[in-house]
Parts: sequence; C-alpha cells; structure tokens
Amino acid sequence: MAGQSDPHLPMFTAPEVEFLAEDEIVEIIPNVRMGALHMICGDFGPFLPQIAVKVPLWLAVAMKKRGKCAIRPPGWLSVDNLTQVLEAERESPREFQALPFHYVEISRLLFDHARDDIPDIYMVRSLIEDIKGVRFHKVETGLETISGRTHAVKLKNLSAMEVNIVRPFLVRTLQAFYKHDSPQIVQPQGSLNSKRPQAADRGPRRDLRPR
Repeated sequence: MAGQSDPHLPMFTAPEVEFLAEDEIVEIIPNVRMGALHMICGDFGPFLPQIAVKVPLWLAVAMKKRGKCAIRPPGWLSVDNLTQVLEAERESPREFQALPFHYVEISRLLFDHARDDIPDIYMVRSLIEDIKGVRFHKVETGLETISGRTHAVKLKNLSAMEVNIVRPFLVRTLQAFYKHDSPQIVQPQGSLNSKRPQAADRGPRRDLRPR
C-alpha cells in the first residue's frame, strides 16, 4: 500500500482515495431498459427508463460513459447548499462543516464525467475549490498549535483527502515530541544488550585458597 514503507508519503495516493470513493452510492436516471445486475457488492436494478435507481458511483460513471443514463447530482452538490457551507466554514475558524467523507473525489468524478448533469457547474466547481481552500487553511493553522504537551489531536468532520494529508505529519510530529520528552523510554537499539546484569548480593565472600 502506498506510503506504508515511506513515512514521508501519505497513506494513500490520490488515485487510491478516488478508487475508494467510487463505492459511494448515487442516483441515476436510466434511458435504457436493463435487467438487475448481481454483483459481489450487491444487487442493483432492474433499470427502467426515466425511473431513478441507486447504484455505486463507479457503475454510474461507467453507464454515463456509454450514454445509458444521466447522473442525478447529490443534494449537497448545489449552489445554495455549498454557499451556506462556505459561509459557515469562514465564520467558524476552529470547526469543519459536515460534508461527505469523499466530497472532493465525488465532485471531481462528476465534474469529469457528468458535467452536463450538474446545474450551474462553473459556480459549483468554484464553490468546491473555495471550500477546500478554507478547510486546508484551518488544517494548517491547527497544526501550528501542536506542541510537546500535545498527546492527541481531534479534528472533526475532515474529509478523506484531508485526513490522508494530515495523518503522516501528525504521526511523525507526535512521535518526535514523545521521543524528546521521554528519552528514557525510547532507547537506542542495542543499548539494552550493552548492559551487563549485576550479580546478586550473596554476602561476604570467603577466601578458600590454601595458605
């Protein structure tokens, strides 16, 4: 898995986070008649023209590419809702507004493959970018407050991408503080082997050599 062997890299790459986001459920409006699809992740359909059905995002994108459906944008991906979220983010410098965990990846996939299904797409895209910028600024500001007395960090309502970026930095920082504050606990490798066990005190020794 990306990043597990190198602590300086995020735990996942951007394509891997997007892959996980593709399991999110969205609504589509089919324009063809199809039977139900039986998959490991569940059963979906049957698909009837002009009747909404819920499917994973990856399936919605695949059908959209083949011209077999329109994707109904989720309710949070609207100008009115995103405007309210952006205002709330700006008014609350220490709090993150509740958004879908994969809001960045979902919006990007819809912008790339279903732009004709999103009303006011240019405004929606601009609002998403503004929200991302405000939230990243909060993350950076919060990280600056970490000190040697920090034992835990609570960041509520972070998205998948934000968590992926912050996690490696937090782990390395807290480990460094812990090592600095508790050097007797974190000992260099081999230091334990260099110490010889002391013999038990069995009282004064007698000289048994012949005189």
